[in-house]
Amino acid sequence: MPQPIVREKIIFIINPNSGTRFKGRLPGIIKAQLDPVFFDVEIVTTNYRGEATEIVCQKLKEGFRYFIAVGGDGTVNEVAKTLINTNSVLGIIPVGSGNGLARHLNIPLQPQKAIQLINKLKIEAIDYGLVNNIPFFCTCGVGFDALIGEKFEQNKRRGLSSYIKTVFSEFFNYHPENYKITFDNNQTISRKAFLITFANGSQYGNNALIAPRADIRDGKLDISILSPFRFYMAPIIGIRLFSGNIDKSSFVTCIQATRLVVERESDSILHFDGETCQMDKTIEISMINKGLKVFVP
Repeated sequence: MPQPIVREKIIFIINPNSGTRFKGRLPGIIKAQLDPVFFDVEIVTTNYRGEATEIVCQKLKEGFRYFIAVGGDGTVNEVAKTLINTNSVLGIIPVGSGNGLARHLNIPLQPQKAIQLINKLKIEAIDYGLVNNIPFFCTCGVGFDALIGEKFEQNKRRGLSSYIKTVFSEFFNYHPENYKITFDNNQTISRKAFLITFANGSQYGNNALIAPRADIRDGKLDISILSPFRFYMAPIIGIRLFSGNIDKSSFVTCIQATRLVVERESDSILHFDGETCQMDKTIEISMINKGLKVFVP
């Protein structure tokens, strides 16, 4: 007689505060689209920042292998950081404001299609980064984008239009800092920068491609250094950002590295995967090659 299929334990962790879409309908969509032949599903909703990480830790002890982050890049980070260097697998249902990692991996933005992707059980390993020993999976950075990330977190309105308004309101009061970057083989770059992004994936989210050549499986960071510029240049830089050729701008310097140290003028804000935190003026960043398993198209 044929052996019965052993259903895998899978948990969907929903952040109800991510983005603006599908909140009330998500449990029903998950149950309707997920294949019950292969999966024994549990669905939970988080109540506070950091709870997703606590849930993953507990469910690993209960024998779960598949963990699906339902939210934006911050939710993905909370779930994924406990799964690194294990045999467990991350899935993403991208319903956040930017969805940078999901977009880089070509995961559908429609929840129904993203769940159907999980049913196909195609899994690949991707890289992740460490910034002062904190895991990140898409981008981290310092400078203007970190400031905007902090302001955006404080804004009750979400979405791209709100983000753009925040950018314009902060631009004229921002003062670029001086940075020293030491990377592979003791190479050094010292300069004033409007922002510096350390990219594992290619974008911030919303198809804003800050490192359009980034490869999430090559074991290297793509570092984009944007020099200070006059306000009248902002539309041109913005067009390049969304067109996927900002690396061709004369204001942008691009380098690759596996490990680097950044020294800046003072303790300040740093962003990683859509979240922000205060961090020391010396920052150490490194890459771990193919340390996280993910459902992919």
